[in-house]
Amino acid sequence: MSDAARVADSQAVVASPQARAHTSLGEYIESLLVTIILALFGTSFVVQAFKIPSQSMEPTLLVGDHLLVNKFIFGGRGHVYDKFLPYRDVRRGDVIVFKFPFQDHPHYVKRVIGLPGDRVKIVEQQVYVNGQRLDEPYAYHDRAAPYDPFLYNFPPASSDELLSNMQPEWSEDIFNHIHNGEVVVPPDKYFAMGDNRDHSWDSRYWGFVDRDAIMGRPVVIYWSIQSSESEYTDESFTGRLQSIFSALLHLPSQARWQRVLRPVH
Repeated sequence: MSDAARVADSQAVVASPQARAHTSLGEYIESLLVTIILALFGTSFVVQAFKIPSQSMEPTLLVGDHLLVNKFIFGGRGHVYDKFLPYRDVRRGDVIVFKFPFQDHPHYVKRVIGLPGDRVKIVEQQVYVNGQRLDEPYAYHDRAAPYDPFLYNFPPASSDELLSNMQPEWSEDIFNHIHNGEVVVPPDKYFAMGDNRDHSWDSRYWGFVDRDAIMGRPVVIYWSIQSSESEYTDESFTGRLQSIFSALLHLPSQARWQRVLRPVH
């Protein structure tokens, strides 16, 4: 073998580990980018975490429950290809997460009671849809709750029965949707209520949920810890840190292990 050949062969041998290192780094970066893209795609289109900050859905969902929300299930919009995908329409009785129609549009979680076209009314705490009493094993009533006429009968019969805690826009609009003592749900809208009927600010007080505002349906409680509503009211960075440290400090005693991986119905 000539001297030139030996030098060339030597250089090739020396360059080989560098090439492998370069390839490994490239593969690592590629894998990392794919993972990030899939994670972003998943949280944007398929599933998203959500925590329960209020008691409005008790006892179905408790303050401190952490949910995984299926954002894909209600994705259909009437396209031809929808029938080939696992979409379905929003159903009466579904628990949904949606953007509140007013203020800063925070996410709310309630149960669908009225579908588009449904006639809804409440008589002596019993919900009627299209003239039929609704079977609601999930509904809870607190006998100690302060008196509120909308807890017993809804909708109001006149403007004299409007409440001060109603969303102003709803107070002005509600009688446009009342016919023969029932609220008629408009197209592409839903009437939603909390399971904790006497402690829920819901469609009775602020109106309908728009179809496009529905983010998805909670499917499972992936984590649960004993909490109070006050722990979720401070959204500052300091408040969030305090909440995290408090949860870690009291983890053994406050974790609700029996609720972990419980399906949401």
